[in-house]
Amino acid sequence: MTAPAKTAPARTALEMPKGKAPPKSAPKITQEVIDLYDEYTHLTLDRRRFFDHLTRVAGGSAAACALLPLLENNYAQAAMIAPDDSRVATSTVTFPGASGELSGYMARPANVPVTEKLPAVLVIHENRGLNPHIEDVTRRIALEGFVALGVDFLSPAGGTPADEDQAREMIRALDSAQTIQNAVAAVDYLAKHPASSGKVGAVGFCWGGAMANQVAVNSPAVSGTVAYYGRQPSAEQVANIRAPLLLHYAGLDERINAGISDFKSALDANGVAYEMFTYEGANHAFNNDTNAARYDEKAAEIAWGRTINFFKETLQ
Repeated sequence: MTAPAKTAPARTALEMPKGKAPPKSAPKITQEVIDLYDEYTHLTLDRRRFFDHLTRVAGGSAAACALLPLLENNYAQAAMIAPDDSRVATSTVTFPGASGELSGYMARPANVPVTEKLPAVLVIHENRGLNPHIEDVTRRIALEGFVALGVDFLSPAGGTPADEDQAREMIRALDSAQTIQNAVAAVDYLAKHPASSGKVGAVGFCWGGAMANQVAVNSPAVSGTVAYYGRQPSAEQVANIRAPLLLHYAGLDERINAGISDFKSALDANGVAYEMFTYEGANHAFNNDTNAARYDEKAAEIAWGRTINFFKETLQ
């Protein structure tokens, strides 16, 4: 699918040091560079230490500066469904959560009468909050015949900020138990929404993949969940899963994949219906088409097709 151009400006997490111009061609993005960025975005590195390490790996500060735009999300780069696409009707909604009012971005196919009830899908964002990419994913799902809702799980903290690094720190500061209950509340909201048929699925990416797994554990109302490279629930929690799962993993994602074996054993032991796919050669966040370094078009297209088919089978 051809991606219409976005007009939003690209954001850079780290400013280029003064007096340093990037080389005309960026150094090659190696697996070491991608792993370093993953550590920065998900684990222990702060901004300065990340750039110091990247400078060492890239061979200099100018090379590191040239790599940054390829490692960071660039929302001007791609949108499969433009925000003003006439085929989709969108709105901002608010509803009660477990820790206060939650807001979200709702989308549905514009050519379907408002009186016709559709199955619903909760879209759970990465650890950067509800950003233009997740809104785009929400529109994509809507065009497949669903009421789709991308919830801003940073609503209790004032909402997703423009600064992605700030959003990451805000995600880390969230109360985990309350956030899980907010996700459960979002499923319940969709199940009772007048545009919904009452059948609700959930899909999440990265941090949202872990949250989607927790929705499977904690929500009696969910009818099926899809987790993209999400941290797995404990073996004890798996016993509470009743609805089927679709699990996508990246072959090069050692951090998340370390939990697959125990998760699979627990799913099998508890008789949970699931499908699990590992996309060899793909990195964590391979579905994020705004990230040049990690996006894998082939893996993303295959996983997306499986995701939509899963929802059409489980939510009809």
